Amino acid sequence: MNHGFLKVATAIPNVRVADCTYNVTRIQALIEKAYQQDVQIVCFPELCITAYTCADLFHQQLLISEAENALRNLVKETAHLNIISIVGLPVKVGSRLFNCAVVFKAGEIVAVVPKTHLPNYNEFYEKRWFVSSKDAIVDSVELAGQHVPFGINLLIGQGDFRFAIELCEDLWVAVPPSSLHSIMGAQVIFNLSASNEIISKNDYLLSLISQQSARCMAGYVYAGAGFGESSQDVVFAGKGIVAENGRLVSMAERFSFDEQLLVSEIDIELLANERQKNTGFAQDSTALFPSLPEYRLIECNVPEIEAFALSREVSPTPFIPAGLELDKRCEEIFSIQIGGLAKRFVHTQSKIAVIGISGGLDSTLALLVTVLTFDKLAMPRKNIIGITMPGFGTTGRTYKNAIDLMNSLGITIREIDITEASLQHFSDIGHSEDIHDVTYENTQARERTQILMNVANKEGGLVIGTGDLSELAMGWCTYNGDHMSMYGVNSGIPKTLIRYLVTWVANHKVSGDSAATLHDILDTPVSPELLPMDENDEIVQKTEDIIGPYELHDFFLYYMVRYGFRPAKIFYLAQHAFEGKYTDEVILKWLKTFIRRFFSQQFKRSCLPDGPKVGSINLSPRGDWRMPSDAVAAMWLHDIERL
Repeated sequence: MNHGFLKVATAIPNVRVADCTYNVTRIQALIEKAYQQDVQIVCFPELCITAYTCADLFHQQLLISEAENALRNLVKETAHLNIISIVGLPVKVGSRLFNCAVVFKAGEIVAVVPKTHLPNYNEFYEKRWFVSSKDAIVDSVELAGQHVPFGINLLIGQGDFRFAIELCEDLWVAVPPSSLHSIMGAQVIFNLSASNEIISKNDYLLSLISQQSARCMAGYVYAGAGFGESSQDVVFAGKGIVAENGRLVSMAERFSFDEQLLVSEIDIELLANERQKNTGFAQDSTALFPSLPEYRLIECNVPEIEAFALSREVSPTPFIPAGLELDKRCEEIFSIQIGGLAKRFVHTQSKIAVIGISGGLDSTLALLVTVLTFDKLAMPRKNIIGITMPGFGTTGRTYKNAIDLMNSLGITIREIDITEASLQHFSDIGHSEDIHDVTYENTQARERTQILMNVANKEGGLVIGTGDLSELAMGWCTYNGDHMSMYGVNSGIPKTLIRYLVTWVANHKVSGDSAATLHDILDTPVSPELLPMDENDEIVQKTEDIIGPYELHDFFLYYMVRYGFRPAKIFYLAQHAFEGKYTDEVILKWLKTFIRRFFSQQFKRSCLPDGPKVGSINLSPRGDWRMPSDAVAAMWLHDIERL
């Protein structure tokens, strides 16, 4: 596989009812087109060689024999193409007629899979013409002059890769065959379908496919009958869908009068990693399902691609959903943060929150969460003590935003300048205030944390942490400084997402002065403000100039922790996601920085304060991420060097 991807296609040909010769010419044309686009496996709709809507013509001997002849010609005419094809046709075995999927490649029919669940309700009458796979008494058939494995318990592929097949209604039942196929090792399911259109049915189907691919931790490729099927009583829209582990990767145009070939990729490495981590797939399937039929492994080499090109979109912001889902996600995240913090206040019976307000994004989000939590608990906002602590690098803009935000939200404001305390500390330890090194910076961070902790002790309150997931991943926090709190509400949220959360509050939860201040905070460069400002009172210490763009680091974090990808694959994905924005050299530079810091800074994550898990990635040592603080990054860095 190329970087772990399998290139697949769902093909929707125009058909004529009961015209096998015409139909295979259209199927062949799409197979050739798929081959030219480096597709490795292409799937066609149910009964596409005859058309699904032949009805009682399926009892005509001529149609059945001509379907087999058409298949024979199709296999022969595509024998020179190195591509796996899956088509649908009726197959007669003795006196029984089965609705089947046929897999073939390079002139060889690899397998025949009969349909198990035959719909016989409403507009469907399949039991009138076909019998279920449950009624099969053979495990091989003679078809188009070849002796071929026959049955539903077939896994097809090579090495560690296997795929399996189900047909239309099989997906709609309580326990789809694909569930068992996946448990037995199939990473991709191909579904040959002929599901007609009625109002709202498509939405339901999309949810079925999405959920089934998620439950099976599999890729799911769906090919539905389209234009040309009989419209005597029903209409077919030609649905082509590719899903991966709960995500709809790509979809064809519905109700197109033109033939369609939907090409996409399924990330087999991603699926393998998900299954490896999930204990359900590690269990003995025979113990879980003692009546499970014995599966047969059918060897079929997946074609190799000389010059692989990724066609699916790779989002540069994997933590951030697109479209209307974003608002829903923001609301849900706030609910999780508020729920976590509320439980802590109820448990400790504390009535006071203490939080450092810098005028930056992280402390702003933490304050917003705290305010909304107090509102929900019917506690007065004046019990939130916001402390602004100006230092050597505090600019007028961030100071003003901190004060304005606290005023507009109606919390208690305190100002404690840390300059003199820091200078005294420099004197105590013999450090020159003119040397702007890590000691100079961390002195300020620890002084601020000391103030917050001691005020909390004095008032009987809780210090609310402001640090985020991205800072924890990079170790961009001062050990026992801003690294420490009594509850870290942002610890599960990456930096790229924080900006959207604050924007959502500005647009939906506040107005007037609060909203105006939030928008200015959003426009302020990210900085710890630990170095003196320039002569124009502007920030000189910009975090992303020092450690790299957070959008890159969040991208690296997502694919390294969520899926365990090696740096080479993360780099490949980043090339696609940030094409035209960052050069390869820039991506590699910051990827190396990320790996180096991620390993070297684990000791800070090994002693994190409590905080709520929000998304699928969390770095708490008690929850999701258990990594030795002295693990070595050599292999990961070497993988980058080879690039």
